[in-house]
Order: sequence, then structure tokens, then C-alpha cells
Amino acid sequence: MAVTADLFPDLFAPFTETTQFSEVAIEAVEKTVTEKNGKRYVKCLVRGKDVLAKPEEVVRQLWLHTLTTKYKYPVGRLQVEMPVTFGRDTSKRADIVIMDADRATVPYAIIEVKQAKMKDGKEQLKSYTHATGAPLAVWSDGTSYVVWHRKNPNYFEIIPALPRANETIEMIAGQPWTIDKLIEFEKERDAQGSKAVSLRQLIEDLEDEVLANAGVDVFEEVFKLIFTKLYDELHTYSYEGEHLRFRNVNTAAQTKKAIQELFDEAKEKWEGVFPPDDKIRLTPEHLQVCVGSLEQWKLFNSNLDVVDEAFEYLVNKSSKGEKGQYFTPRWVIDLCVKMLNPKETETIIDTACGSAGFTVHSIFHVWKSIFEDMGKPASHLFTMEKKPKRCADYVQNKVFAIDFDEKSVRVSRCLNLIAGDGQTNVLHLNTLDFKRWEETTKQPDWIDIYNEGWKKLRKLMAEKNDYRAFEFDVLMANPPFAGDIKQTDMLSPYELAHKKAKDGGQGKLESAVGRDLLFIERNLDFLKPGGRMAVVLPQGRFNNSSDQRVREYVAERCRILAVVGIHGNTFKPHTGTKTSVLFVQKWNDDASAGPLCPKVDDYPIFFATQRLPSKDNSGDKIYVKDAEGERLRDTHGHWVVQHDFFNHDGLTQDGIVEAFEEFAAKEKLSFF
Repeated sequence: MAVTADLFPDLFAPFTETTQFSEVAIEAVEKTVTEKNGKRYVKCLVRGKDVLAKPEEVVRQLWLHTLTTKYKYPVGRLQVEMPVTFGRDTSKRADIVIMDADRATVPYAIIEVKQAKMKDGKEQLKSYTHATGAPLAVWSDGTSYVVWHRKNPNYFEIIPALPRANETIEMIAGQPWTIDKLIEFEKERDAQGSKAVSLRQLIEDLEDEVLANAGVDVFEEVFKLIFTKLYDELHTYSYEGEHLRFRNVNTAAQTKKAIQELFDEAKEKWEGVFPPDDKIRLTPEHLQVCVGSLEQWKLFNSNLDVVDEAFEYLVNKSSKGEKGQYFTPRWVIDLCVKMLNPKETETIIDTACGSAGFTVHSIFHVWKSIFEDMGKPASHLFTMEKKPKRCADYVQNKVFAIDFDEKSVRVSRCLNLIAGDGQTNVLHLNTLDFKRWEETTKQPDWIDIYNEGWKKLRKLMAEKNDYRAFEFDVLMANPPFAGDIKQTDMLSPYELAHKKAKDGGQGKLESAVGRDLLFIERNLDFLKPGGRMAVVLPQGRFNNSSDQRVREYVAERCRILAVVGIHGNTFKPHTGTKTSVLFVQKWNDDASAGPLCPKVDDYPIFFATQRLPSKDNSGDKIYVKDAEGERLRDTHGHWVVQHDFFNHDGLTQDGIVEAFEEFAAKEKLSFF
């Protein structure tokens, strides 16, 4: 990853086009450079004083910074210009020496640095290790480096990387794992087909056999491990890690120490998911079993469906089922995204976000259009690859989500943080109880985590300090559709919570109102004029005579674009409730207020029903089979789930989405 050197480009430019030193290291060292009497000096991290900023000295300081930050060696273990004795000759000096952790006077590694692209000094370095007995030697010119393990005085073996402070030489010398190794394991599982164990099954087994007796919150501890492993994979592939560190290669105590340090590093990089002082609470023995089970899994793939299914299981088991909210299957989410067609310039929100399915897949959709616009080849989207700035800007400035369940918010923040390269607008708020937002958003703990996203959300309010109405372009949600709200203070702001008065005014307050009904009104308040929405609702809302008023309420405020019936097995095994997706666009005659959707009395509505079930009666996915009867894979290597919503990468038949696109073109809908 190329970086910039703005202050002293002649000193640091040689290192900006390589991956040996991070942007953070270059900027940190560059800031210590000063000019005195026409000469430049750099402050030495070990000596604590300014020294002439010669090319080799710059390389040395970059290494010292990297040793303390990336490799986690304390400054107290580092020496510079250490004398090396050859018989009676004490004139030689080693550039950098890492001292042994347990024997402070014994060298552990000697590092010889040269100015950029100077290739000499390797034999000299080896002689230093002979003389001192150091087991490790590192040669570097700032643009490349090599690490040797000294096996005996005459045999040096190149190893892949310098061990970190908490790693042993054996861990690195014994063929450390990279992402390619995880891909090998993935291919081995794929070869097993339907017989392969899924990540969800693995977590269930861990819960039954290990975690049940660990005395910990299963969700919390498994989430910590998945969070840590996601960071390890992304850090290894995209940034500055030579090898994977989420490994079970030491004793239980050493494994606990190493994984805790990796978790701490992940928390610092991806803030707002776990408290800064949070710890892994599993015992070393329990943790060792869990790490050993998870280490062979590659969690990143093109749509995160591997980890998504594990999160779905954890959160559903932990809390969601109790509140009548279940994760929306990803093929239903893609149906909504494709039919509403969000754009790079448009804001989008999910008001009951769960594990961020609607926002994440909207991100995929917009990223694809950005890549096409830039003439770039199709990306694997949510993989570990670095995305163009336009992709990160979209996530950081246009994508929002809210949920009242704190665990779901943290899962959503984790996934959106990855997409946004370190920022997220996922907020822990009760969407329906907006009268209490002022109270919630003033709590110090809440501000520490959510303030950046909150400031951005406030800018989208229709009126200052009024949390009822916002000006979003697109909203997609699957709100809780079980249970009633009975608190009068929550019900009072909603028109649908009042009985219809005979004189046309607002009648008395209902004693109880379904959550999903309140979400209909609340969601419409989030949309600007001409804004559009997709919302999953129980089928009864479309059919029951008692809900006629609700249908009239929606029709008065919106053009009903489409109603798509979803198969009854969709939310199994959690619930068999029959659902449909309602698609609407707010009426709008003013082009300056938003996309045009002129109000008319009579217009066609698109109706469709899913015919091909995506799950069987037990709630297990049904996959498309090829001519040989094997499960069909898409261009990203994922198994294709059966449905008739849309053509999947040209592998299945056109479906409901393609029919709606024709309808949208004929009706001249503003977003197609």
C-alpha cells in the first residue's frame, strides 16, 4: 500500500512504495525530524536524543518504531550501536540489538541496516551473530529485508519473518500460516460437499462440548474470537502482518496471552465494538480448544456469509427470538436491494438492523456500480482487498443503521467497520422510542462509542432537534413483528396508535399496538419526499379487514410500488409466520425536495409471489443442483440457494426482480 511522506520527501520517499514500513511508522519518524544550522536531525527512540538524519539512521529509526509497535518489543529490550567483540577488537558496532527477554545482557537478534537499496553488509551481520551467539539476524535496506535463524556457527536458515515479542522462533520457522493456507483448508471442506461441517455447526459443537461448562457468556466469548480472527485475516492480507497469529501452537497459557494481545490490537483498530478494557474470559484450556477449532477457517469471503451464519445463530439464540425479530435471509435482502436500487449519492438506513444485512448488501450493490463506473474489474466486494476511496466514503457518510438490541448493534458495527475501513454509523437506539433519544445520547458511555455516527445522523434531521423526521433517500428494514407496545408514552406520538375519530381528528389512544405497525409510521418519517422503502411485514397486514386503516395510511402518504409474497419457510426454524415485502415511494411533487413521485389517484402496482422455496420445512437451505446433481456454485464459489427472486450470475432463470425492472421502466420510476 503506497503511503505519502509530506514533510521530508527526499528522506522518506524510498520507503513509501514498499510494504516494509507502515504509513504510521513513516509518519511517526518523519515528525521527529528537525533542521538545525542547515543540517537535519532525527530523534532516536532508544537514545532519546537527536542524531544526524543520515539515510542509514532513518532506516534504523523506522525499524526501531516498527519493533516497538508492530512487533511489540519494549524499548528496554532494544540497544543501538552495541559493541561487538572480535578477540581484542571492540571497534565494531551492531546497528540494532534485541536483547533476550529473560537474560538482559544476552543478544537475541541483531539487525543490520543500510541506506535504501544498499545490498552489502550481510556477511558482516552473520559474523556479528557468531561473535554474540544471537540466534536471529535481520538485514534490511529499508525497502526489503531478510531474516535468518542461526542453527549453528556455519548454518543460517532463512525464516519467513521476525518473531514478535510474544512468539517463539519455532512458531515462525515451522512454516507459519498465511491466507493461502486457510484457502487450502477451505478447498478441502468444499470437496466434502454437503458432508462438510459448517462454521455454525462447529460453534454449536463447541457450545455443547466446551463452552457449556466454561461459566461464560457464550455469545460474548465466541464474538470476541470471531472479531479477533477477522482482524487477524484482514491485517495479514491487507496491511503489515506476514503470517496469521490466530493459532494454537503454544501451551495453553502462551496461547491465552497471544490471543489476548491480538484481541487488544483488534479493539484498538476497530473501536466501539468492545470496551477498551474488555478481556477474553475463557480459561487458557477452554480458549486453546476454541482457537484450535476455529484456526482452520477463513472467515472472509465475498459476502461474509460464512461468519454471517454464525452471528445469526449466536444472536438469535441470545436475544432476537424473544423479541419477535429474526435475521432476514440474504436472498430476501438482495431482492429488496435490487428492487430499490440504492445509488452512491443516496443515504440509506435500516431502523431494525440485526446483523446489518440490508446495509451490508446495499454496500455490495453500490460498490459494484462504483467499480463499473471506474472501469475496474469486478471485485470480490467484502473480501480483504483494499477498496477505492469512493467505496469507503460511501460507507462512512451515506450508510446508517439502528437497533435496540445491544448485541446486534455490536455485530453490525463489526461488519460495517470492516467495510468502512474503521468507521461506522451503526447506533444503539430504540427506533420507536425517539422521545428518549435526547436522554440516551447524553450518556458518557454512549457518546464514547456512537458520537461520530450520531453527529452525521443529526445532519439528516428534517428539523433541528426534532428526532421524529429525517431525510433519508432509502430505507430497508425487517422490524420485529411479534408483541405489542403498551406504554402510553411510547404510543402517544404515533397517529396509528390512536383510534380513528368520527370527526376526522385524532381519537383516543389504543391500549396496545403491534410493533410492526408503529415501525410503518416511524419508517415513513425517516424518508424525505420521494424517498423509498422496503419493509418485511406479516402477511395479515395486507389481508386482515382490521388493518384496512393501516393500508389507507400508507396509500395516503406513498405510492405502493410492489408487494412480494415470501415463502412460508423463509424464517424457519425460528418462526413459520407468512410474510410479504412492501415496497413504497413517498409522494413528491417538488423536485427540489427529493426524487419526483407525483401523487395520482390511480396507478398500477406490481404483485409477485415466491414460488420456489429456499428452505425446507425444517428450515434448512435448499441449494440449486447442476446437471450432475452437485450443488451449483456462483462466480465467487458460494453455493447457490434456490429461489425465483432474480437471476443469480446468469446461472438461474430471470425472476421477480427482472420483471419489476421492466415494470419500473414502463412506469418511469425515478430510481431506475
